[in-house]
Amino acid sequence: MVTAAYASILAIWMVYLAVQVIKLRRKHKIAWGDGGNDALAMARSAHTNASEYIPVTLILMFLLEYNGGPAWLIHAVGIIFVLGRIVHGKALLNDSLKNRVRGMVATFATIVALSVLNLVYVLF
Repeated sequence: MVTAAYASILAIWMVYLAVQVIKLRRKHKIAWGDGGNDALAMARSAHTNASEYIPVTLILMFLLEYNGGPAWLIHAVGIIFVLGRIVHGKALLNDSLKNRVRGMVATFATIVALSVLNLVYVLF
């Protein structure tokens, strides 16, 4: 099952993002929230954003696979999505607006493509 590989890769990415939050909390001795610390606010935003977009995309990937989508197609959208998520997360951690936009474009393009592909495979 192709989707399982991407779920695993993205789960590791989410752990990485969570560790970045933990490191900043320890460094700045902030137990909850962001304590007004911009770096911590951005790290929390990177993790939250990943938590919002990764699950729905994995569901759509799984459904495409379940509906008979070819493995090469699932790999193609999976690779674009993983790269988009990494670019976006790193951009948030490094305060790079240009790469944040690139990462979200890849994310939204993947979600829209998967949605359309699932409709095509279900209806035809």
